[in-house]
Amino acid sequence: ADVIEELEQTLATPTPLLRGIADAMVEEMERGLRADPHAPLKMLISYVDNLPTGDEHGLFYALDLGGTNFRVLRVQLGGKEKRAVQQYEEVPIPPHLMVGTSTELFDFIAAELERFVETEGDDFHLPEGRHRELGFTFSFPVHQTSISSGTLVKWTKGFCINGTVGEDVVAELSSAMERQGLDMKVTALVNDTVGTLAGGIYADNDVVAAVILGTGTNAAYVEHVDAIPKWKGPLPRSGNMVINMEWGNFKSDKLPRSDYDIALDFESLNPGEQMYEKMISGMYLGEVVRRILLRLAHDASLFGDVVPSKLEKLFVLRTPDMSAMHHDTSHDLKHLGAKLKDILGGCRYFAGSKIHNPSRLRQGRGERRAPGCCRHIRHREEAGQGQSAD
Repeated sequence: ADVIEELEQTLATPTPLLRGIADAMVEEMERGLRADPHAPLKMLISYVDNLPTGDEHGLFYALDLGGTNFRVLRVQLGGKEKRAVQQYEEVPIPPHLMVGTSTELFDFIAAELERFVETEGDDFHLPEGRHRELGFTFSFPVHQTSISSGTLVKWTKGFCINGTVGEDVVAELSSAMERQGLDMKVTALVNDTVGTLAGGIYADNDVVAAVILGTGTNAAYVEHVDAIPKWKGPLPRSGNMVINMEWGNFKSDKLPRSDYDIALDFESLNPGEQMYEKMISGMYLGEVVRRILLRLAHDASLFGDVVPSKLEKLFVLRTPDMSAMHHDTSHDLKHLGAKLKDILGGCRYFAGSKIHNPSRLRQGRGERRAPGCCRHIRHREEAGQGQSAD
């Protein structure tokens, strides 16, 4: 019980703490807009100063690269009357390509894109004499130089690919499409969060911000150009500019980093970077909870006298599994127990385990009290929601 109480205190996120985090983030946003070289929030200029109105027409393709899967999409826009007809496919990226070479990654993507184009049906009509146009959603930090070009600042979300940092990612993709013999032109490069903002405004013109909570995390919003000291170009006619915050790299002494967060960061591919992302995003949440369960297994005999050997394995607990456990509303948390049994293997760890003792898992007023992990998840969700509305 003492271990669990200590854990809950360590991971608590009371409202004053959340307000302090929000204030610290605003300060870092302003530093980023001034182009302070030491600002953790890069506040990247997207070169998107006009967003959809809903009146758009035509056939367009999109490629969304930003996690362990990428998506290819085609859409026939028919204005406000017909709206959109769309088809898409999701393709998993083989793990070895996430740490391989740039050529290998983009050649794989171009081949899958060509295969998708070949399935174009009668519902989609490319005007005669027009090339297929592709919007490239690339959800990694990019120094954008125009609406259709940008150089990679760094890889995140578990990617670590040689030869791409500092290169134009549109040129990398275009070269791969040429090698594949695919007749398609990249006409726009956008971050996935900027794309989410555009999609939101297409459906509701009052949308002003977008938040991504997936493999990674990020936010984008519409800023007045006169509030962007680092903007040096001509003033856009709209007077606005979409800013890609890259808030996954937010860091502040206001963030309640636990020993688990610190250890995870130290052992990661990019220690000292993407602190906020490592605390709240899908790439890392399951691993944070695994570390908590391992501590409870050792110090509180959570699984009885034997610590499950699979619990020692990095990233064995995925965020979808963690989420399923968090949403278990059964009176004895049987789904949580079954999920852990599936992940950790075998029944011997659960015979007599405290995880099946409801008194260990509930608070005095009958609220669910999973042993650290679900409380931790709940706190982290609140922390994420405390920054911005989706």
